Amino acid sequence: MSSLSISVLDQSPIHPGETPEQALAHTVRLARRAEELGLRRFWVAEHHDSEQLAGSSPEALIGYLLARTERIRIGSGGVMLQHYSPYKVAETFHVLAALAPGRVDLGVGRAPGGLPRSTQALRQGAGSAGGPLEGKLEELSGYLGGRPLAEPHPLAGLRAAPAPAQPPLLHVLGASEESARSAGKLGLPYVFSLFIGADEELAIRAAQAYRESFDASSGRQPELIVAVAAVAADTDAAAEAQLTPQKVVKTHLQDGRTVTLGTREQAEEFGRQSGLEYRIEEKEAIVYAGSKETVGRKLRSLQAATGAAEFIVVTNVPDFSARLRSFELLAELVAEPAAGLEAGADAGLGVEAAAGLEAGAAAGEPA
Repeated sequence: MSSLSISVLDQSPIHPGETPEQALAHTVRLARRAEELGLRRFWVAEHHDSEQLAGSSPEALIGYLLARTERIRIGSGGVMLQHYSPYKVAETFHVLAALAPGRVDLGVGRAPGGLPRSTQALRQGAGSAGGPLEGKLEELSGYLGGRPLAEPHPLAGLRAAPAPAQPPLLHVLGASEESARSAGKLGLPYVFSLFIGADEELAIRAAQAYRESFDASSGRQPELIVAVAAVAADTDAAAEAQLTPQKVVKTHLQDGRTVTLGTREQAEEFGRQSGLEYRIEEKEAIVYAGSKETVGRKLRSLQAATGAAEFIVVTNVPDFSARLRSFELLAELVAEPAAGLEAGADAGLGVEAAAGLEAGAAAGEPA
């Protein structure tokens, strides 16, 4: 089993008693501390029409974070591509990549990132914002790096300028076997979002689907990142004390769409704004909480089961100093040698499943 690689996903949460300005200032402080700790990358999210999250414009926040840091990779986790023109997204991230060569990631996802009303506002004057996500991903991938679109695309020959020497690295975000296969077919890195309501067994199936469908004709190798919620503290009890009740709430719409929201109130409002019949599903969120050793065992067990090359961690606790401390402890795990498959049951993973994926990694798949 390889050593752990850890990055940060920050949603700029606005906790009770805080202002949006304070939430964004915390994001900046956390990015600078993540760089000091030697963590690999720092991503920010996209959420709209929310009183709980301040990060509605990841591209604007990324530009500011790049200016306030020097080495760490900065990126989106992610840009909700369904709302936007792939051409404009490519141009924006080309500018960022030209300003900070070799430091920009572009993670894209299919979620709306808000309620139907905000989706309508984002697409105002743009119709349906064009076609299925896989087609938009393909177009976006074509633009990155200044390559012209190829025939038979109706925009063949068009380039997204400027063309940086080191283009942004494109990642596909998702939480299903379908999104994993889409990333694999396009030969792109894939980020499985465990923290938004999936489970470990689905993560294992998605990892397998990603590798089985991966198109290596581009010369790339599969690269799997798993996004998890985690809270590390000096003791298990201290970590548990930091946790607030966290549920995953999903709105299942009559047309087959499923959307994950932060609260039941948001889920109900999404259903009402959609104009469709809907039902609400609630379940406990998966949060890996405990001492450094406890969280490390859980992450290594998940790594063995999925073959993840990296974890990107979201830590949403009200006490900002506790968030900082959590990432300080997680950074210590990165420097530690790989451990054996201890306490695999702690993360809800079967040892047989973990051993099977580990054997696959030994046979040539990335671990």
